[in-house]
Amino acid sequence: MPSLTFKIAREPRELEQIHKLHYKAFVEEIPQHTPNADQRHIDRFHDENTYAVALDGERVIGSLAMRSQRPFSLDGKIPNLDSYLPPNHNFCEVRLLNIAKEHRTGNVLPGLITAVWDYVNLENHGGAIISATPRQMKLYSHMGFVPFGPLVGTADAPFQPMYLTVERFQERAKEISSLPPAIRGAVVNLLPGPVAIHPDVAAAFCVTPESHRSPAFDEDLRTVKSRLCELAGMRHVEVLLGSGTLSNDTVAAQLWLHGGRGIVVSNGEFGERIADQATRAHLDYQQIRFGWGEPIDIDAVRKAMDETGAKWVWAVACETSAGILNDVVALSELCRERDAKLCLDCVSAFGAVPLDLSGVWLATAASGKALAAYPGLSMVFHQHSIPVSKDLPRYLDLGMYAKDGVPYTHSSNLVRALRVAVERVEWTSRFQQIVTNGAWLRGRLRAAGFTLIGDHATAAPHVVTIQLPQHIRSDEAARSLERSGFLLSYASGYLLQRNWIQICLMGEVSRDVLPPLIRELQRIMG
Repeated sequence: MPSLTFKIAREPRELEQIHKLHYKAFVEEIPQHTPNADQRHIDRFHDENTYAVALDGERVIGSLAMRSQRPFSLDGKIPNLDSYLPPNHNFCEVRLLNIAKEHRTGNVLPGLITAVWDYVNLENHGGAIISATPRQMKLYSHMGFVPFGPLVGTADAPFQPMYLTVERFQERAKEISSLPPAIRGAVVNLLPGPVAIHPDVAAAFCVTPESHRSPAFDEDLRTVKSRLCELAGMRHVEVLLGSGTLSNDTVAAQLWLHGGRGIVVSNGEFGERIADQATRAHLDYQQIRFGWGEPIDIDAVRKAMDETGAKWVWAVACETSAGILNDVVALSELCRERDAKLCLDCVSAFGAVPLDLSGVWLATAASGKALAAYPGLSMVFHQHSIPVSKDLPRYLDLGMYAKDGVPYTHSSNLVRALRVAVERVEWTSRFQQIVTNGAWLRGRLRAAGFTLIGDHATAAPHVVTIQLPQHIRSDEAARSLERSGFLLSYASGYLLQRNWIQICLMGEVSRDVLPPLIRELQRIMG
């Protein structure tokens, strides 16, 4: 249900709909109360109730009432109620669970349960008591509720008193995938890095370190380089001990050696970063800027190349800041026609989408992004042989790596973890899974009313950037999501400045975590 939101009911129109929903449920469907001409039922504890509601648009399709004040309704039905309950627990009472008939299968109940969990934590309760209809006993027992005492109510509308402690719910919630991760004691990593790591990769990282001159390390490095080249469609790759920034600085150093005027293409934060790296490397270049999240105008790049006689072009394959893919095929063809060198920053694209880099001069990637390994390694792909240069700092001289393979101290743990991360994946299936999940996520977010950045360009399936409305601060929204167990990107300066948050599907992320994420986002919007 893409338009579903959950919130605490405060608006008069919401409370009025609750009264009408209660009438349908507890007068017409379950004959607890006497019919009336207004077709409204106002609960006798209405003024003390806190109502959680599920909204389809502005229509209330589900609700429940939470109340902390004694006496509870069950106090009047079961003498000495506390004798049935576990000691040393401050209980609240949850009543009047009511979901419109046409919505009783789906995401309404998990969303309302989440609201109860928030209420229990906010009010420092140790558990909740309910009066359950016998036909829902199996459901409540699955959540961990324990029946106690005699049936209450009437012969036509019997109810079974039940209680649930926080401790028992936390234990049972681990098995209920529709609940938010924090309730289940889990954390979902939706960051662009570091990403969620598979246990096999973690185990590989934790082995005893090897010398970077040992046969075992040499085998790991040769294997991982071979697999990376297969993925890229490139002849060679050098694996550096450092982040993607190091690999891009290494590219800048090679462009400095190559000489000639060039073009840096930018349509977001990471295009701006490689322009800054080009400036620091004292490259002669013209920067062609497009709007953040807007597609690259190939005709504009062609015109700039013709006017400047550009010998090289440098761009990013995935502009992570806006969640878009740039047309690297068109750029490659443009450079081929003009005998210019194309360099690509593929740090956020490599491992997330299929890439044929065979027409690229130099391309960069990193271990801690969509390859789903640990951060700390970066790669520079190349087709040509690269000589050693005495004019470059040793650590930035790609020729040293091409000559020796391991010219300096390396990390066997990072390399072995990367090898396992690359070898364990069937990449065609992974790319398809990311596309499917990304399209599903974007569709649901749009249907729920969220504004997505980059909708005029080719959307990156693994990066979704959301523009939040002005009245909702991105840092506060992200911290609220973090409390629910979802780690999203928001803390970078460019995101904070624009009030953006990002959902990234780069690591080990399964589809079943996405519906609870959307419910939490809708709850924040509500």
